[in-house]
Amino acid sequence: MPAVDIAPSCILIVDDEEHVVDLLREILEAGDFHNIVGTTDPREAGRFYHAYEPDLIILDLHMPHVSGIDVLKELTAASAGTYLPIVVLTGDVTSESKRLALGMGATDFLVKPFDSTEVLLRIKNLLISRVLYKALAQEKETLEERVRVRTRQLAEAQIEILNHLAIVSEYQDDDSSQHTQRVGALAAAVARRLGQTDEEVELIRLAAPLHDIGKVGVPNHILLKSANLMPSEFEIMRSHTAVEGEIFGKSKFYLFQLAKQIALYHHERWDGLGYPQKLRGEQIPLPARIVAVVDAFDAVTHGRPYKKAVSFQQARSEIRAQAGSQFDPRIVEVFLSAITPQVFEEIVGASQGIHEASVKALAVMCNAGAEASALGEAASAPRS
Repeated sequence: MPAVDIAPSCILIVDDEEHVVDLLREILEAGDFHNIVGTTDPREAGRFYHAYEPDLIILDLHMPHVSGIDVLKELTAASAGTYLPIVVLTGDVTSESKRLALGMGATDFLVKPFDSTEVLLRIKNLLISRVLYKALAQEKETLEERVRVRTRQLAEAQIEILNHLAIVSEYQDDDSSQHTQRVGALAAAVARRLGQTDEEVELIRLAAPLHDIGKVGVPNHILLKSANLMPSEFEIMRSHTAVEGEIFGKSKFYLFQLAKQIALYHHERWDGLGYPQKLRGEQIPLPARIVAVVDAFDAVTHGRPYKKAVSFQQARSEIRAQAGSQFDPRIVEVFLSAITPQVFEEIVGASQGIHEASVKALAVMCNAGAEASALGEAASAPRS
């Protein structure tokens, strides 16, 4: 092991007898310790600790005004979470006094009258431990910072992948990908009003735009058909949920699992008549139930090759009419009470500036190693 430099260590002496402080200072200076501070007033111990941040404290137990035990309590509380050697200086060598001091956080004892060689040996050993502890703590902080950086990089990479996939998912229907961005922003707004945490809100904002990624597996002549679909064509259209399950099926990342959950179940219905599994009510995951409402609303307010857009108020009426059958009535209530034309424009506009909040939310989830969240619970939207 390389030599440990303990000479610069700061040592605080607290003893009501000035000659004891001076004697200890002489012994320590003879041992090449020169960063020494001392006080004869135990009431000053806390102030000295915060002012000098000592690496070791020598503390007398029996002092006026404040007992050494009370000072020991104060110092151990102030240094909680770190290793600070506190050497108790006392003429009382009874087992009871030792147990009391050790129980309050003392590290070692020096018995009066003390031997200078013993003082230096004990101090040196404790300071070596202190220096090594600080080195390990610094190394731990360095490693944690590296983990934070890598976690952020991982979060940014996942977000970039999701953004690209969202563009691909809407390429045939909406080459501007504005639909996916609007669905993400609206789903986040509803999730927030339902009481989800900031992290959960940002994660659903990121995952919701991939609700129809499975459409990449649907032929264009069906996807873009302006007339009503034949039953066989509708079955092919419905198969996009299975494609979505395959795309995200084996991912170990929570964000992709959430995207799969939304994509797979946002065509389920509150009344159990949806697809692919005919889930009913709260059997449907909550993120999918949220996306079902906002996806349907955005789909009917924006034109597609197979349908014309309707007005904002008409869309609200259509959504309200489906509460309790196609959609979760609670989510419909929250959505309609919150989304006015002005709010709609503000929410969609704000969706362009979410990157930093999304990175932080995803980094929190990565650090926690979370595999599930309170957002885990789905209703269907019409063809969108």
